[in-house]
Amino acid sequence: MRLPYAPAEAPASASPSNPDPAATAAVYARIAARRAPRPLIPLDLALLHSPPVADGWNGFLGAIRSQTVVAEAVLELAVSRVGALTDAVWEWRAHSALAAKAGVSRAVLEWMLKKEPVESIAAEGVDGLGEKEVAVIRYTDAMTKDIKVQDGVFDKLKDFFSEREIVELTTAIAAYNCVSRFLVAMDVGEMNDKKMEIPAEAK
Repeated sequence: MRLPYAPAEAPASASPSNPDPAATAAVYARIAARRAPRPLIPLDLALLHSPPVADGWNGFLGAIRSQTVVAEAVLELAVSRVGALTDAVWEWRAHSALAAKAGVSRAVLEWMLKKEPVESIAAEGVDGLGEKEVAVIRYTDAMTKDIKVQDGVFDKLKDFFSEREIVELTTAIAAYNCVSRFLVAMDVGEMNDKKMEIPAEAK
C-alpha cells in the first residue's frame, strides 16, 4: 500500500491522530465482529487510519452485504462487473469468487473481464446471461462508466426487481465503485500490478 497499514490492534495511547483511544477500540471491535471469524483485512487496516471513516464504511458496507434482499448472484454479478471495469484486482478477485459460489458461470465471468459492452452478448452467445442479468450489467456499466443512466436502462430493471431491490442494487453498485477507487488509489493489498483471474470456483 502507498501508506503503512494501521496497527492490527487498537492503539492504547492517545495521539493527535487517535485522540480517543476508547472510541477507536470500539470501532476496531465493531469491524472485527463483522469480519469474524476472519481477521481484519488490509482494506480495514487502510481505513483504520481514520477510525470514524472506517466505522461508517463498516456500517454502510455491512448493511449492503448482510441486510439487503437482492439475490446474492445478482449482487455479486454487479459488484464483479464494477471490479472488472475499474481494474480493481482485489475487488474482482474477492467478488468474482463469491459470484461463482452464488451460481454465476465461468463463461459470464470470462466475458465480464473483456470489458465489452452488453451488445456483444448476443453475438457471442454467453451462456448464463438472461434478460435479467443483461439488465443488471447494462445498469452497472451505465452507473460506472457514464454516470448518467438513460431512462430505458433504468426502466428495464422494473421488469425484474421491486423498488426496494432497485434501491439496494443501485446502492451496491455505487458503494463498490467507491470501494474500487479507494483500493486502486491506495493500492490496498498491493494488488494493482496483479492479474485479473477467473476464480477456481467458477464452473
